[in-house]
Amino acid sequence: MSVRSLARKIIKKPLNALGLDLVRYNPHTQVGDFIPLAAYGINTVIDVGAHKGEFARMMRKTLPGAQIISFEPLAEAFEGLKSLMKGDLKFEAFNFALGERDGRLEMHKNEWTQSSSLLPMAELHKQVFTYTKNETTEEIEIRRLDDVLRDVTLRPEILVKLDTQGYEDKVILGGGEVISKAKLVVVETSFQTLYEGQPLFDDIYQLLRARGFSYAGNSYQLLSPVDGTIMQVDAVFVRR
Repeated sequence: MSVRSLARKIIKKPLNALGLDLVRYNPHTQVGDFIPLAAYGINTVIDVGAHKGEFARMMRKTLPGAQIISFEPLAEAFEGLKSLMKGDLKFEAFNFALGERDGRLEMHKNEWTQSSSLLPMAELHKQVFTYTKNETTEEIEIRRLDDVLRDVTLRPEILVKLDTQGYEDKVILGGGEVISKAKLVVVETSFQTLYEGQPLFDDIYQLLRARGFSYAGNSYQLLSPVDGTIMQVDAVFVRR
């Protein structure tokens, strides 16, 4: 047995005695448990920041008849996304990022790929999540959501999920027409600066409120492993 496995077993034993368990948390497998998607009549899912398909797969299990459109700019993650969703006739994927204007940019590709961003990582992020210190760069294409989906028929109701590591405001600014048609927007927002120049919760709240949405709670919260403060949430907004 490895040292890690032994330590995990020791930690879990008193929890198990209380009927509890210790598991690695993955929010991309939890959203459907906290948001009654079927009750909102969701038929189209726009998945921005798809990574390797974790959210898309969970949406397919939760909404078997929904149209899913995913966006992932990193080449390696995109291949994983395509592989995971292979054969799904109601799924479509695009290998570029979304923002407020078209172009090409250098993306900070982190060794922990879920932390990759178009924005430089702030020191707080590196200090709290030490496994994210190392990164390279990858040139990626960036386009506006409104332009990409202008001629695509989107069946209502629409769910838009944004998980772009601090670039969420740029996606909203470049996708106002599409987002204004959505019933639900689930957006990863931060209360502490994890990427240089990123919007915080209040900024995202104001952007979406101005577009006709009301804040309806969180599907999960990410706590600092250092001091337990709330760092991020997956915030849920519902069209008024």
